[in-house]
Amino acid sequence: MAKGKNQHVVKHPDGWAVKGEGNSKATKVTRTQAQAIEKAENIARNQKSDTKIHGVDGKIRAGNSYGNDPCPPKDKK
Repeated sequence: MAKGKNQHVVKHPDGWAVKGEGNSKATKVTRTQAQAIEKAENIARNQKSDTKIHGVDGKIRAGNSYGNDPCPPKDKK
């Protein structure tokens, strides 16, 4: 299965938006960042892609991989 687009959670005039990487339009707009993160994670799991969580300043502050991560973490929690 081909890997889907990474899902970005970004600030939006109406709250927070989930956008597929490279898309100009939002997939979903929510009132809170937490709602947008939940939606982005669901999409990323289905598409075996990554999430990129942006802060209010636009910089990536967090993310997760739901596909085949070429650089998995070395710690074994």
